[in-house]
Amino acid sequence: MILRARPLAAALLAALVALPAALDAQGAAAPRRPFGTLREQAAVQQRWLEQRLKTTLPALMRKHGVDAWVIPMREYNEDPTFSSLVSPTTFAARRRTIYVFFDRCAADGRTDPGDGSCVERIALGGTSQGGLYEARRAMQAVPGDLTGRQAELWGDQQWSVLKQELEEKQPKVIAINVSRTFAFTDGLTAGERDGMTEMLGPALASRFRPAEALALDFIAARLPEEAEFYAKLQALVWELSQRMFSAEVVKPGVTRTSDLVWWWRQQVNDLGLGTWFQPSIEVQRKGATDAQLGEDPVIQRGDVLHSDLGITALGLNTDTQHMAYVLLPGETEAPAGLAAALRKSNQLQDIVMEELRAGRTGNQVLASSLARMKAAGIDGTVYSHPIGKHGHGAGPIVGLWDYQDGVPGRGDATVIPNMWYSIELQATSPVPEWGGQRVRMAQEEDAVIGPNGVARWALKRQDRLFLVR
Repeated sequence: MILRARPLAAALLAALVALPAALDAQGAAAPRRPFGTLREQAAVQQRWLEQRLKTTLPALMRKHGVDAWVIPMREYNEDPTFSSLVSPTTFAARRRTIYVFFDRCAADGRTDPGDGSCVERIALGGTSQGGLYEARRAMQAVPGDLTGRQAELWGDQQWSVLKQELEEKQPKVIAINVSRTFAFTDGLTAGERDGMTEMLGPALASRFRPAEALALDFIAARLPEEAEFYAKLQALVWELSQRMFSAEVVKPGVTRTSDLVWWWRQQVNDLGLGTWFQPSIEVQRKGATDAQLGEDPVIQRGDVLHSDLGITALGLNTDTQHMAYVLLPGETEAPAGLAAALRKSNQLQDIVMEELRAGRTGNQVLASSLARMKAAGIDGTVYSHPIGKHGHGAGPIVGLWDYQDGVPGRGDATVIPNMWYSIELQATSPVPEWGGQRVRMAQEEDAVIGPNGVARWALKRQDRLFLVR
């Protein structure tokens, strides 16, 4: 069906069609790509995947006593581990995909040489993920295909091949992703579990064990190379955050908080990157309540600004909260009371970073951090979480803003080396220059648990308010 364009619409359409040629003629600047082209980014991600499958996965299977791990899933109903197991060019499971991992060295009593040769990686359905899996195919050729390609495994045939593999290997433990606590480790759907149980039979099904800790740790554990990239991603977050909280973007008396939200979204989009949540900007103002400010206030001089922002790049996520102050006429620095309030938040950050270390549960970290916070006379809350492959990532959480007595289940998991955390918290302090009005300094910076189990900032933390002049 062809629609006849109105004169104005036709003119606009013609201008859009001519735009690429016009830009070429003018020699338009190439778009800024801070982390390279999509192809270059995918190559980096593929290297990370290969290293994780060859080093991280075997070590974790051995740590958790798992000699076989079976992960079945269907297209558009993928297991939460899926994105940690596949190449960046794979967006969904193929009809049904079953990933199977066997630790042959554990079965033979051999020491793992650490080169990935111990763990056999099989894909029953789907591709080899760039040669990282042995992709099993059906025996019959594709009808009418002169190349002799074999058909894909399909339906119950996949369960039959899985049964053959398990009967041949005879694993003592068959780990499956089932959990009543962690969503990340509860990816085995009822339909897939019923089908697999029926086809494998009672002897093999009796060896099923929840892979809760294995799946959680595998998603959470990151490589040193990823941490190096993450520092660069954090630097970009800081660059954009400081630009946003500057006179370049904020026009007191004109700019609304929603303007900053969409400025951030547009900047990230223009860089060819994404975000995993809608940003938020909040205002605190002398003599004004939240209700008086409303949901989308116009920013004024003397305001305290708070941002909650994230970037997604190369399959990794950031989560950052920064604070800013809009200078009053004649001011060159923020009032001393606001600077002191930020230092209280910094002090709480120091406490949590010192308490957060491998081998402790999230609830242990929370309890010790809050005890030290209260002893230091800080009025605050701690609600930090793992981050990395997901924004609210796999692993133990350290409190929730409304659960400061510990989080049963999700806070009982153990911090491991090489995982990342978003250190999220707030400290509230009276500000003398605001007549004793209490001001909330909410901060969030991402941190890395190193191989030694000690936490460090992925890049740095904010210890001075950004100033809008």
